[in-house]
Amino acid sequence: MNTRITASQLYSHLVCPHRVAMDVAADPALRGEASAFVQLLWERGVAHERELIGSLPVPCLDLSSLSGEAKEAATREAIARREPLIYSARLSVHELLGEPDLLRFESGGYVAIDIKSGSGRESADGEEEGRLRRHYGVQLALYTDILEQMGLAAGRYGYILDGQSIETRYDLSEPLGPRSPCLWDHYLKARAAVRATLAAPQASLPANSAACAQCVWHEACFSRLKREQDLTLLPELGRAARDALREEFPTLRHLAGADVDAYIEDGRTPFPGVGAKSLRRFQRRAALLLQPEAGPCLTRPMAWPRAEVELFFDIETDPLRQLCYLHGFVIREGGDIATERFEGIFARDITDEAEREAFANAMVVFRRHAGALVVHYSKYERTEYRRLAARYPEVATQQEIEALFRPPRALDLYFDVVKPGSEWPTHDFSIKSLAKHCGFAWRDADPSGASSIEWFDRWARTRDPRFRQRLLAYNEDDCRAMRVVMDRLKTLPVRSD
Repeated sequence: MNTRITASQLYSHLVCPHRVAMDVAADPALRGEASAFVQLLWERGVAHERELIGSLPVPCLDLSSLSGEAKEAATREAIARREPLIYSARLSVHELLGEPDLLRFESGGYVAIDIKSGSGRESADGEEEGRLRRHYGVQLALYTDILEQMGLAAGRYGYILDGQSIETRYDLSEPLGPRSPCLWDHYLKARAAVRATLAAPQASLPANSAACAQCVWHEACFSRLKREQDLTLLPELGRAARDALREEFPTLRHLAGADVDAYIEDGRTPFPGVGAKSLRRFQRRAALLLQPEAGPCLTRPMAWPRAEVELFFDIETDPLRQLCYLHGFVIREGGDIATERFEGIFARDITDEAEREAFANAMVVFRRHAGALVVHYSKYERTEYRRLAARYPEVATQQEIEALFRPPRALDLYFDVVKPGSEWPTHDFSIKSLAKHCGFAWRDADPSGASSIEWFDRWARTRDPRFRQRLLAYNEDDCRAMRVVMDRLKTLPVRSD
């Protein structure tokens, strides 16, 4: 078993600690195929890296044709010669193994640079710059740790070279925020956790989360979670809460049948991070999930907005190109399902002008139905429309966008109704899980946002109309799914217990 700690293991640990254990100790026969979306990310990453390396203003020593010990020996020799820039390096010291994309000689030592297709910072809503990305920083910290232990580091910092060829400096000893530790502390904590997992992978436990969908071990882990009635099968109960509750409530059945009030005193519980309200809610969800005949319910009465016209609205974006290419509307008048219609506005190509044009045409639909109720699911549409308005102010003002997504004009079905006022016998509250529980079926065999990104990439490269039609059908089904869920919500009984 390989017990060396690598940057990819640190990254995996931050996404899912159990992924590290599965990669080193699980039966390979349980491993699934990487999804088309994940393969697309790999291909795009490799292509971007090669393109960027070819355009660097300073020539670099390319070691990408080497591997293993031969690559490491060549890296050490290049460092001894003080090569100014080394591509595809490899270094190890003690238990650490690192393969930074670039090593650059500066300030009397070497600094690591990782090439990423995404931005070097997290997106920031209304701010000039977002935070440094923890996942990127922890990887840079590993390379820097190796360089420090070898006496070669220029300093405790590194760089991310992003998809726009912008270099972002990561000062690893600087706090991420007023109350946040520095990236070096995050690294040390992750390194210790990975070390413990590599020493005893059998002690690691899977947990259900949104990150599972694209993992090659998803089916194996989910089967185990269901077999063991793991608490993370409950919506919004994550790994930390499961670990806090697990000793007292090892399974869903234990939690569902417990007298949870016995654990509550003065509104508090002995479980870190789980308050009295959350404990009661989790017990209610466990009981609901264990009853095959269980149906959803409201936990409080709802005052539903009334409108003659309803616009069930959903967008599709390509985060790899930072492009909003599809605005979809299912338009229902007078509550009549038989006459509702779909209107999909698809960008004619992948240019800024095409994005602006599609946005403008979507705003025409909103203005044409000025008195309609706009129904969407979660805040993504609002966030993306804020971005579009900032980029194309001649199409719509920020004030118009804010008014468009503000009640009573709009209803966020997730944040206004599902999350605060309903319970469902499902593993999560995604629109797909709820609509499927209501009997709705997507026409596509693989309906997911990640898959749609891969379909759009194929359309962008080939202009094959089949992918365009697949995307339109998928978006239409997403819009209709919202209508199905909203109509079901209106019929649910209220159970406040």
